Amino acid sequence: MSRILITGVDGFTGRHLTALLASQGHEVFGISHSPITNPVEGLTATHACDLTDAQGLKEIIAQLQPDKVAHLAAIAFVSHGVVEDIYRTNVVGTRNLLEALSAAKSADAVLLASSANIYGNRVSGAIDENVAPDPVNDYAVSKVSMEYVAKLYEDRLPIIVARPFNYTGVGQSIDFVIPKIIDHVLRKAEQIELGNLDVARDFSDVRDVVLAYAALLFKPQALRQVFNICSGTPHSLGDVIASIKEISGHDFDVTVNPAFVRKNEVKMLWGDRTKIEMLSGQRPVYTLHDTLAWMLGR
Repeated sequence: MSRILITGVDGFTGRHLTALLASQGHEVFGISHSPITNPVEGLTATHACDLTDAQGLKEIIAQLQPDKVAHLAAIAFVSHGVVEDIYRTNVVGTRNLLEALSAAKSADAVLLASSANIYGNRVSGAIDENVAPDPVNDYAVSKVSMEYVAKLYEDRLPIIVARPFNYTGVGQSIDFVIPKIIDHVLRKAEQIELGNLDVARDFSDVRDVVLAYAALLFKPQALRQVFNICSGTPHSLGDVIASIKEISGHDFDVTVNPAFVRKNEVKMLWGDRTKIEMLSGQRPVYTLHDTLAWMLGR
């Protein structure tokens, strides 16, 4: 049994990862931005601390002495309205965490959740980990910056960088496109307004993503490497909408709201999962159809 610390433990991914690790017999501790009001399944204890509070973070890490760390805390919504918050949390917050972990000297694996958004606007082909970053929005720039900050600590900490492509599941905010569509269907709405429709994404199930994170934390061969977390299959937004209509049996009209159209939208984002498969032997457990049915309660 390991003592595992998860930052952003009360977030969408943090809740699923906590439940998984606890079910495997590990002792899971969390850091959340503010006190948790909705209990997290499997969590041993949690500490409320803003990642920009370097001293507070250092004291918590010194007390916990975690064996492994999954750093999930971030502003993850690309269109978040306050740019300064994105950089403070995703870059400065990560540096504070790494500094605290470096001082504690207890962790034998530190997983940092970056993002496939760093790859930018490629139009075709599966993207592997050797593709050079080409960020086209502030969120992606903040994640590239986070990875460069991690390089400053690579001689002091056993860091693993995970680059998840798009993923979804039960509990994700309706700020994201699939939960937004699902929410409309569950309310039997007749119409939905979306932004860019001419996009394709590599969608994973959050349950597969946390299985990958857990595998990386316990694979010594993963240390100081970068891994794509993806399904390896792109789906157009049109295909996703058609699947939701078919599974739910509910038809609805889709219109484009210009206010929702992102100026620097990434048109195609499709990952190559060869590297993580070679390391862990894992294949995705869930298809996109499985995920959509889960979210629709089918």
